[in-house]
Amino acid sequence: MNTNFFEKYAGFNPKTMTLRTEFFAGLTTFMTMCYILAVNPSILCVTGMDKGAVFTATALVSAVGTLIMAFYARLPIALAPGMGINAFFAFTIVLGMGYSWQSALTAVFLEGIIFIIISVTGVREKIVDCIPKNLRFAISAGIGLFIAFLGFQNSGLIKADPTTMLAIGDFNLITVLSVISIILGAVLMKLKIRGGLFISILICTIVGIPMGLTTIASDFTPITLPQSLSPTFFQFDFASVLNPDMILIVLLLAFMNIFDTFGTLVATASQAGYINAKGEIYRIKQSLLGDAVATTLGAVLGTSTVCTYVESTSGIAEGGRSGVTALVVAVLFLLALFISPIFLLVPGAATVGPLVIVGALMAKDINKISFDEIDEALPAFITLLGITITYSIAEGIAFGLISYALIKLFIGKARQLTPTICILSVLLLLRYIVKFL
Repeated sequence: MNTNFFEKYAGFNPKTMTLRTEFFAGLTTFMTMCYILAVNPSILCVTGMDKGAVFTATALVSAVGTLIMAFYARLPIALAPGMGINAFFAFTIVLGMGYSWQSALTAVFLEGIIFIIISVTGVREKIVDCIPKNLRFAISAGIGLFIAFLGFQNSGLIKADPTTMLAIGDFNLITVLSVISIILGAVLMKLKIRGGLFISILICTIVGIPMGLTTIASDFTPITLPQSLSPTFFQFDFASVLNPDMILIVLLLAFMNIFDTFGTLVATASQAGYINAKGEIYRIKQSLLGDAVATTLGAVLGTSTVCTYVESTSGIAEGGRSGVTALVVAVLFLLALFISPIFLLVPGAATVGPLVIVGALMAKDINKISFDEIDEALPAFITLLGITITYSIAEGIAFGLISYALIKLFIGKARQLTPTICILSVLLLLRYIVKFL
């Protein structure tokens, strides 16, 4: 087969790579991350968004974003709406702060535009260094705990209690299928079954049929034209930008995306051997810009922030090294558009496993937090705890930043505070003062 096209446009090197390896690497990556096609619509639809439109937006932006990585960044990396940030979109911005999902999409769109600008100028990667490592790890781990908490809540394994705030939930068919989803997903991942999370969703969806949790209409057809995007396409509310809280939302979305994308790029590039002796990542500017463009497009189509997926490491482990791997992933996402009825059958209980398991994997960053010094440990701990107990990623991050700045200031270590930390802390503090006066 003539490989000139892939050599010229996708970074394919026939001396060290084979198309067969790149194909199976792409298939592996898709199988390990395609659970997002079921989980993302399930999360975002609680805001009132049309589930079918969100599915189409998720598949389409994942395909387009990954194509950008294939032919612009020329790396074996895939993009899709990020776990954690989609929870922030639904449960913090919309359900927590009371904004409409149209306003939340507007915030994502503005964040994407800002990212395009700072990615072109090379500022984005420098911003990462402004936030202390401890807080970065705490934010990532805290979001993991929050996602797992959402999984337990959606399963009914925990419920509200007027005395203790939380208590163990009621035993019913939903909780049974949720427990099956968690255990099955963990077992398949431990056995290193390719696409373990996706397979667990598929099996639980089938098991849910006799349980009455998976409903199949009489006119069901597995193959159809893509669901319409019209309910979510270009549904912005720019008037909400005038609200002071919107500035905070955009900033928080920006920082969460920066940490997520940059950290994932380091992990994937390191595994692929694309980090040089100076610690520089190969074609990082192109990667960051591709992520920014995909996020902006995702908001236009109707989904939350798009991120680089750490599941790309599964394809890299299979030998994927060029944009051809990403191309295969993109094509599979496009094909998924035509089997949307299958993904939309998935009951919420079947997605509990991926939520809890992804949360557990994100929580591993707790091990990277230094608890030796109280001025570093306490803000990180407050961030971890705050994200979950306030049911808000935004509030948890705010508590952590403010406590970090105040403690450093009062112990005479103000020089350790970056201008970014100072500005954010002051803005967040003023927000609370205005809120409670």
